[in-house]
Amino acid sequence: MRPFELTAPTTVEAALAAPGTFLAGGTTLVDLMKLNVLTPRHVQDINALPLRGINTTDGLRIGALERMSDIAAHPGVYPVISRALLLSASQQLRNMASIGGNLLQRTRCTYFRDVAMPCNKRHPGSGCPAVSGANRMHALLGTSDSCVATHASDVAVALVALGAQIRLVSATGSRTVELADFYRPPGDSPEVENDLRPGELIAEVLVPRLDWASRSTYVKVRDRQSYEFALCSAAVALDVRDARIVDARVAVGGVATVPWRLESVEAALRGAPVSLESFEAAASVAADGATPLSANGFKVSLLKRTVVRALLELTEGNR
Repeated sequence: MRPFELTAPTTVEAALAAPGTFLAGGTTLVDLMKLNVLTPRHVQDINALPLRGINTTDGLRIGALERMSDIAAHPGVYPVISRALLLSASQQLRNMASIGGNLLQRTRCTYFRDVAMPCNKRHPGSGCPAVSGANRMHALLGTSDSCVATHASDVAVALVALGAQIRLVSATGSRTVELADFYRPPGDSPEVENDLRPGELIAEVLVPRLDWASRSTYVKVRDRQSYEFALCSAAVALDVRDARIVDARVAVGGVATVPWRLESVEAALRGAPVSLESFEAAASVAADGATPLSANGFKVSLLKRTVVRALLELTEGNR
């Protein structure tokens, strides 16, 4: 780790007035600083900022500094969000990590985290060794020749499924963006991972009111039961009436470069009866557009099965 200056502003205005890298829980930033993947000269500890609170009056508003464990335990949080948080990291990390930091965490691609290797995210134009290298954990949706790294956040998948927004603040004002639009597939510029502008800070997460999202879940398939990133995950919410699906929200993780909304699967589910056959038919289009790599072709079928599994979990009493 290289030397850096640490300050601790107590107001949002003070934090935004000075350039620097923002530190909340530090569960991602500190790791990358130790590896010299990130080498900020000025770090601002923002934990004293008034960016906390969980409000469920109309929809869901979550302050960016709320800890993952506190959000997961809140009774007004949709099950898909709570479950995605509880299946993330370890209890100790969830007690430290903030929701804002989690949404901005960097990929766990081993080539990105090894400064001895080329990586287009760290050094644009240097290449992507994962394209032809060790790529079992990598993406097959939203990829490009420049990058095939998966997005790491679990809760981002759940939030994208529910149509969440984030409010961003800067010294010149604030703006609200759809979380699905905030993340950027790599294209020819994998170093640009999101729409966060210089000097901006995530202030809060906004989830629209969706009463039927009380029937929702998050399924995470991984190599071991805890403290492991997803090979594939599915966030699903269903509106079921008279054993027929009226509406659906589906997004997946572990298989794409960004949290991946499956609108084609949602469309196939609407109006369908609650049955294994309907679920399998809808999931059959889940991997459309996928570009498997040398070692991750198994994710095509895994993706479809994971979506079906989540749908079955939600409708066990209706079939």
